[in-house]
Amino acid sequence: MSTSNNGNDPKGKSVMTTITNNSPWVLIVENCQVDYFVTSYLLRGHNVQVIAVQGPLQALELLNAEHNVKLILSNYWMPNMTGYDLLMEMKKSPKLSHLPVVITSFDKSPEVVKKCLDGGAKDYIIKPIKHADVPRILSFI
Repeated sequence: MSTSNNGNDPKGKSVMTTITNNSPWVLIVENCQVDYFVTSYLLRGHNVQVIAVQGPLQALELLNAEHNVKLILSNYWMPNMTGYDLLMEMKKSPKLSHLPVVITSFDKSPEVVKKCLDGGAKDYIIKPIKHADVPRILSFI
C-alpha cells in the first residue's frame, strides 16, 4: 500500500488518498484534522482508499464530479452545513441518493441521532471512532 498526499490536508481544503489495489473509496467529510487523521488511519488498516474534504460543500462538489466513492463518513457539526444537511442534499440528487452515509459526532443528543437516522443515514457513530467501529462502518459498502 502506498500513500499519496498532494501536499495539502483537510484543514487546507485538500484531498489525501491512500492507494491500494481495487479497494473501495471512502470519502471522509471532516473539518477537524485530528479526527480526520485518526479515522483515515483506522480505515487504511482495512484496505480502503481514503479521500478527504474539509466540509459538505466540497463533498458535494467532489461527488457531483466523476468519482468512485462507495461510502461517505461525515462529521455532523461543521461550519456552514452539518453532516445532516449534506445527507439531505445528497438525498435530493438521483446521482447521489444511493450512496451510504454514516454520520460521526461527539454529540450524543438523542434528537440529533434520531434526525440523522430518520433522514437516511446508515449509522451514527459517537466519536472518537475506534478500531471496533470500522467493520460496522465498512459494512455499508
